Order: sequence, then structure tokens, then C-alpha cells
Amino acid sequence: MADVVLGMWTTHGPTLNTTPDQWGERVKADLVNEHWFKGERFTFDELIERRSGEDIAARITDDERQRRYDACQAGIGALADKWEEMAPDACVILGNDQRELFLEDIQPTFTVYRGETFYNQPTSAAQKAKLPPGVEDAEWAYRPDRHTVYPGLPGLAEIVFARAMEEGFDLAASNDWLRHEDHRHVGTPHAFSFVLRRIMRDRAVPTLPVIANTFYPPNQPTARRCFDFGAMIGRAIRDWDSPARVAVVGSGGMSHFCIDEDLDRRFLDAFCDRNEDALCGIEQDLLQSGSSELRNWIVAAGVLFGTRLGGDVLDYVPCYRSLAGTGTANAFVCWT
Repeated sequence: MADVVLGMWTTHGPTLNTTPDQWGERVKADLVNEHWFKGERFTFDELIERRSGEDIAARITDDERQRRYDACQAGIGALADKWEEMAPDACVILGNDQRELFLEDIQPTFTVYRGETFYNQPTSAAQKAKLPPGVEDAEWAYRPDRHTVYPGLPGLAEIVFARAMEEGFDLAASNDWLRHEDHRHVGTPHAFSFVLRRIMRDRAVPTLPVIANTFYPPNQPTARRCFDFGAMIGRAIRDWDSPARVAVVGSGGMSHFCIDEDLDRRFLDAFCDRNEDALCGIEQDLLQSGSSELRNWIVAAGVLFGTRLGGDVLDYVPCYRSLAGTGTANAFVCWT
């Protein structure tokens, strides 16, 4: 029987992979987008007024942004060092797709990758031109410098599918990454490639990518459905007749593109207390926009709450980039 020996939750966004002086490039998108905050939608200017009493100006000085950036790099380094120390044989990554694979013509709620291998490759000049503002500078963390093939976990995938059908989860199955003409992306979605590049440090073990539709209505799973889905995956891992030492990684979050520290603390407290009910009670309207990726954390919790593992929050670092409170809150959690 396979054994889960390592659990991790990590953010994966561009804030982690760009220097503080580059963070302002993302504000170009912030200015024109609507933003979810505490279950409501706001324009950029409305957010500035709504959050005027929070003294966000003190959190976006050059010195403060550099301090927070340095803390994030230390958090990533701590996870990568623990990965190297534990040396797992296999990995299950719970992540999401952000219109990289699935477009509006079809968007499964949950997808499990079952191929023998999967690949990633550098971004072409034409693809870079289509990226949102401020993202190109972060591509080094999501893309290898040449076409790279990674080992999958088809054997474990088949067990997940069997378990899912028995337990009432209807999953999409993928043998290859979808390709689209004239699109900004090809290859491994960034929720997964960040873990391969920065946590595994490009020394990938056989990996099972599991994709949740966190971002896009109308078929975003509820917090309870995410947790139960993760618990099912945990049972599938235990069914796997293998001596593999398995790592489970939840990739995404925390609150963004508008930071909500109250929401993040609610999540982190639930992890520290191993509180399933608190996680499963998170309302749908709080899990929208970038904050929707916290669903990946809940799926991973569903797996890991069923193990003997435990641990702490290594750090929580909200990285603000504007007076509107836009940015990305980053966190790093490790269980052994």
C-alpha cells in the first residue's frame, strides 16, 4: 500500500516569481478588471474608497514590498528543502486550469490526467504577446528552457477513476494536454509547473495532475464537494498496491486578485485546527476570482486530513501592489 509521507500547500502566482519593482505591471490589469472582495464585486476606484481605512499605503512602500518578497522566497526555499529531505517517490498535485487548457466550449468540474507522460516547453514570442500584463516576467518559474517530458502516474490514475465511479464522482479523463490554435498557452498549466520547477527544483518524480475548475461558473465545486473529492483521492492512494512514498501538494490561492486577510486567516486557522467543518463551510461567493484557487487547498485537505501527518504554517505573506488592496496573499504550509 502506498504511503502519504509529505503534504504541502503553496501559492504559485506571479508575485512569487517577479521582483517588487515588477509588481506594478499587474496593476494595468487591476485598473480595468472588476474585483471580488468579501463576496461583492468592485471596480478599482470603488475598492480604494472601500478600503481607505486599512492603511494599505504602509504595505506598498519599496522597503515593505522587498521584505515581503524576501519572506516569500524563504517560504518557497523551505518547502523545496523539505521536499529534498523527504525525497518522495511520487506526487499528486491538486491544481486548477486558468483558460490554459479548457476554454469556454468545455470546462469539466474535475479532470484527472492519466497519461504515461506529460510535457512543458518555453513560451513562444507569439504566446508572450498574448499574456496578461506583468505575467511574462514570471514565465521562467512555469516554463523550462526547452521541451521537457515528465513522468505521469497512470496506474494511480486508474485507481482514482475506479474509486470515483464507485463513490459518485464523474471525472473527465485526459491523456494529453489540449492544444489550441493561436492561444497564449501550450503544455503544463502553471498551477502544476510551479511545483515541478520551484518545489521539486526541476527534478520531477512521477506525478498525477488533478485539475479542478475553480475559476469559472456555473460548475465550480462547493467547498464540501472539494473536500469530499480529496478524501476520495486519499482512499485511492491507500488502495494503490505500491511501495511508493507519496507527496500531496495543493497549489493555488491565497486571496487574490484582491487580498482579503480575514478570509486567509479563516483558512489557515482551519488547517491548524484540522477543522473539516470550517473549511467545508466556506461560502461560494468568497471563492471567486483568484481566491477561487483556495478550492485546491480544500481538495488537498481532504486527502491529508485522512493521514497521520501534521505540521505548521511556515509563513503567510500578503503582497499588496496597490492602494485598492490588489495583489496576492501568499502562504506556505508543510505537513510531515
